[in-house]
Amino acid sequence: MTSTHEDTIASRISRILADRIVTGELDPGTKLRQDHIAEEFGTSHVPVREAFRRLEAQGLAVSEPRRGVRVASFDLKEVREVAQMRAALEVLALRHAAPHLTPSILDQAEEATVAGDNSRDVRSWEEANRRFHSLILAPCSMPRLLTSINDLHAASARFLFASWRSEWEVRTDHDHRAILTFLRQGNIENAAAVLERHVQWIGQKPVRNASGTTREAFAIVG
Repeated sequence: MTSTHEDTIASRISRILADRIVTGELDPGTKLRQDHIAEEFGTSHVPVREAFRRLEAQGLAVSEPRRGVRVASFDLKEVREVAQMRAALEVLALRHAAPHLTPSILDQAEEATVAGDNSRDVRSWEEANRRFHSLILAPCSMPRLLTSINDLHAASARFLFASWRSEWEVRTDHDHRAILTFLRQGNIENAAAVLERHVQWIGQKPVRNASGTTREAFAIVG
């Protein structure tokens, strides 16, 4: 049993490590050294082990016999799975949210799209993109569904940051604009169809690892 104090430290460690993994600061396959992390956070090994367990539950780390804990890798199959799950769940949320979308919400979603189009780096684009999706889906008032979608967006962000850490190109999101146009017209079917296709667009590019090797990376750019 971990104490409340240790549990709080474990939460903090897992949150900070999760952020480092999602943003690509820690490459897939990187070994997470218990003693180094305990020293960094000025704590014992107990909350670090608990933090590792939480990262494993989130799919961000893997524990291997005699090899310790490493940052989880991901492949095209996993990226496709997340894209298909997002398509199914976001369309479901949009159908329930649509009757409650006000002109004000749609205007805010348009502002988020403009912010995304003007983003100079991947992190600000991802924030603006997530804000757009959140604005048009939140009015569905289905908290479990929204939590699942949020987790999938965190996974999408990880794929994206691992692929497009640098060399981000300014892009115009025509899909977001089409979705907004259809929603303003009350055409939910077409809005849902564009959204379903939009979140399943997977980009591919070669990425150099910290070790100097190159790998093919895949990401959901939607």
